[in-house]
Amino acid sequence: MGRLVPAVTRALDILELFLDGDGTLSAPDIVRKLQLPRTTVHELVTTLAARKYIVPVPGQPGRYRLGVRPYQLGARYAEQLDLAAEGQQVARSVAETCDETVHVAILEDTDVIYIAKVDSTHAVRMVSAAGRRLPAHCTSVGKMLLASLPEQELAARIPDGAELVAMTPNSITDPGALRETLAEIRQRGVAVESRESNPDVSCVAAPVRDRTGQVVAALSISVPMIRWSEERLAELEQLAAKGAAELSEHLGHRSVA
Repeated sequence: MGRLVPAVTRALDILELFLDGDGTLSAPDIVRKLQLPRTTVHELVTTLAARKYIVPVPGQPGRYRLGVRPYQLGARYAEQLDLAAEGQQVARSVAETCDETVHVAILEDTDVIYIAKVDSTHAVRMVSAAGRRLPAHCTSVGKMLLASLPEQELAARIPDGAELVAMTPNSITDPGALRETLAEIRQRGVAVESRESNPDVSCVAAPVRDRTGQVVAALSISVPMIRWSEERLAELEQLAAKGAAELSEHLGHRSVA
């Protein structure tokens, strides 16, 4: 691997400063934040402005904001994104960490469709396949996705009188009880499903967001009950949330600390 080019690194450091605050900076701001010589900053700012990566802020002499070029690059990146491919990559990383089955799923009406899956290497593991469709209310990914819907849209998809199918004796079949569960999920930020779609498996899921912050998918970790425990649950919640955040980052989402 070749060496890093200092001038390019500094130019990128300057561009990344615009991600914070109100999105505007002056040359003195950059000097202070990056501890670079004033002459170096002036040359870099002049170059970035000439290439339309930054532009002057109207009515604020000496201040700059991001120009059109970063937007164009971001738009081209977004065009090339493949949620299934990106999900498969992240799912593989999460599965390597916990050695359990990892899914990425999307919501379609009141069902979830698994678009990516990586199996555990254990002899006893969840059996499923990418492309499989299940009732959303019976799965952790589905409940996570339902919990992310606006209340009006949720009510349209699952009205009070809806008949919810049961996949196991533990499945939620009452819309009112489901809404209570979804409220808890919104508060916790993760969804847990205990033997609701498979009598021998429990799952935990976290939301995946796109660059606008909208939840577009969910990532789950599925564990046979012989390896499930409250202690393991806490560990898996963190791992699912970390994996979902990584996939969200791949999709252009930037979390606010």
